[in-house]
Amino acid sequence: MSFTLTSPAFAPGGSIPTLYTCEGRDISPPLAWSGVPDGAESLALIAADPDAPDPAAPKRVWVHWVLYNIPVSATGLVEAVASADLPPGTSEGTNDWTRVGYGGPCPPIGRHRYFFKLYALDTTLPDLRHPSKTALEGAMRDHILARAELIGTYQKAKK
Repeated sequence: MSFTLTSPAFAPGGSIPTLYTCEGRDISPPLAWSGVPDGAESLALIAADPDAPDPAAPKRVWVHWVLYNIPVSATGLVEAVASADLPPGTSEGTNDWTRVGYGGPCPPIGRHRYFFKLYALDTTLPDLRHPSKTALEGAMRDHILARAELIGTYQKAKK
C-alpha cells in the first residue's frame, strides 16, 4: 500500500476552493492520508508555495503551514482545524507570517502551486519550539521513511 495524501476539498493538481484562501475564510482544508509505512513513529506536514511572489519569476518558497509529531494513528486533519483540535502530541511550527497555524493561499499575481507534503518519520522529534520549515527539514533529514504529496493551485479572483 502506498503512502498517499488527499483532500475531499480539491483534486490533485486542482484548484483550491476560495474558502481555504485569504479571499474566503482562510481556514485549513480537510486532509486525509493512508498507507503510513511500518516503522513510522510520527508524521510531519509542510504546506508551501514555491511560486512566490510571481510564478513567472519565483524568488522564494512561501511557507503556509508546519506541523510535526503528528501521531501515526491519525488518518487526517479536519477542515478548519484549530491548534487545540490537532491530534494529541502534534506540535506546530512557524509559517512565513511568523505565526503558528494555517495561512491560506493569497498569491499577489498569477496562479500559484501549493504543495502539501506529508512525511513519515522513524522517530518522534524533540520539542523544536515552533520551528521554521528549514529547521524542521533539518531535524527530519535522516528520519524520513516516506513522503506523500498533494498539490493544489490558486489564483485570486478579486483585484
